[in-house]
Amino acid sequence: MLAARIHAKEDLRLDEFETPTPGPGEVLLRLGAGGICGSDLHYYFEGRNGSFVVREPLIPGHEASAVVEAVGPGVTRVAKGDKVAVSPSHACGRCEGCRSGREQLCSNMKFLGSASLFPHVQGMFREYFVMGERQCYPVAGELTLGELAFAEPLAVALHTIHRGPDLMGKAVLVTGAGTIGCLTVMAARLAGARSITVSDVLDRPLAKAREVGADVALRADRDAAELAAPRFDVCYEVSGSFAALKSCVAAVKRGGVVVQAGTLPHEPLPFTVNEIMAKEIDLRGVFRWGIEFDWAVDYLSSRRVDVRPLISGQYPLKEAVSAFAAAADKTRNTKVQVVFA
Repeated sequence: MLAARIHAKEDLRLDEFETPTPGPGEVLLRLGAGGICGSDLHYYFEGRNGSFVVREPLIPGHEASAVVEAVGPGVTRVAKGDKVAVSPSHACGRCEGCRSGREQLCSNMKFLGSASLFPHVQGMFREYFVMGERQCYPVAGELTLGELAFAEPLAVALHTIHRGPDLMGKAVLVTGAGTIGCLTVMAARLAGARSITVSDVLDRPLAKAREVGADVALRADRDAAELAAPRFDVCYEVSGSFAALKSCVAAVKRGGVVVQAGTLPHEPLPFTVNEIMAKEIDLRGVFRWGIEFDWAVDYLSSRRVDVRPLISGQYPLKEAVSAFAAAADKTRNTKVQVVFA
């Protein structure tokens, strides 16, 4: 079988492996669709994602759907032929974070496609892979494998909204109109936001954000005055831009909340906290998700959240290098996926 592995910065190779066999409680999966995420792009183009550095060949991919090829002894949750969303999160279930209901803060987390641990936890950009059955969420009906692969990024967006306050009747700003930004718009609408403004530095992502429900789209590089006025109850920074975070601090009302979901550059950043102090702003972090993955699968299954407008390209796994190049071009693409074919 083939697997796409990042060996170093801008060095992605298709390597051959033996197809694995599922053991007790395990499931053999065939890749359905795997979305290329911002962190995958960082690993490929920079050799690192924030403070996580590629130190050995890494198979990226943590947002994927799959088809069940075979099941090991004792598996009851799924059967051969099922379409499944795959949770990339394998929390220990024993540490304080897990026992307090915040498994995303697990101190022993194994997260697929991540260089946070060494040896690295390999991801899902491969033709076949084995997962524990509890990480497989079966879905029936007409939902496509491409849509089902959005369970993980939608879970991030739902957790981002969940980390903020009650949104009923609130004015919201989302900085960044990529996949997570657009999904955050959808999640904020579900949560009852009165108005949703999105900012970005590119026209295409802003147009896509309007298509999926944003009320106002602003160019961060042209509409600075509108972003400087403190008129939002809650600001969600999902782009990973330090300039966008500063915009959020300026744009949020006194006593408001800023939620930081984007991964900022790994080097130290100059940041004046006086405005946070003087306006009594709550600054809250977001890291992955917990129970929200279950919610995401339900929202996708019912198409209460319709992600089809965000899929802009699918490439066979053997064309992974081309897929990464396409995913990096935000002037043309939103979500690019690799597929089994």
